[in-house]
Amino acid sequence: MTKKQRKILGIGKDRGIAKVSNVRVAPRKVQIVLDQIRDKDVREARAILQYTDKIATEDLIKLLDSAVANAVNNNGMAEDSLYVAMCNVGQGVTLKRYRPRGKGSASPINKRTSNITIVVKARD
Repeated sequence: MTKKQRKILGIGKDRGIAKVSNVRVAPRKVQIVLDQIRDKDVREARAILQYTDKIATEDLIKLLDSAVANAVNNNGMAEDSLYVAMCNVGQGVTLKRYRPRGKGSASPINKRTSNITIVVKARD
């Protein structure tokens, strides 16, 4: 289905989506925080993110605000009725570095990145 056909049928007008790629936080660390905000109201999810002491929360607050703004401005939804319907994290590119070791050898260090998606919908 093309973008024009989706626009005519109104597909995707019931949600706000925000995505970010290659965030320099490992996916397993992001997943811990996303599990806390899944299926929560937007205000409650934002409060949870503000008071959670994890490295991923700063990027997730920006992403949640972006998803809410997309839902309100692009689709005309009310901010009070929004909740976090879906949030996913996937593995992005891995930066490969090496650390010198004894006897002239080296051991690999994988610096992992995350691709994060947040979808907000209106609660019925």
